[in-house]
Amino acid sequence: MSFNYGLRPGVIHHVALTNTNSTATGTFASTTEYVRVCSDSDVHINFGAAPVATATSIFIPADQPEIFKVSPNHKCACIGSSGNKISVTEMGA
Repeated sequence: MSFNYGLRPGVIHHVALTNTNSTATGTFASTTEYVRVCSDSDVHINFGAAPVATATSIFIPADQPEIFKVSPNHKCACIGSSGNKISVTEMGA
């Protein structure tokens, strides 16, 4: 399936989970409006200035990329099984 939202990719955050604790990306740039999140396994994510992801946070199924509107200078927290690889790409107009 192809997606074309007319957004420009920026910084790519790669999150490799080593346990079942919530792990956050670096801080998004002040120009970031959206992020694209994809994962090789089922994960849960949360956004905020100091986010914590839990089993009740936003569910992202494996191999199903999603785009979210976010606030600049926030982060994305991820939780899943050890060995999960999550990609969070900052996107802007």
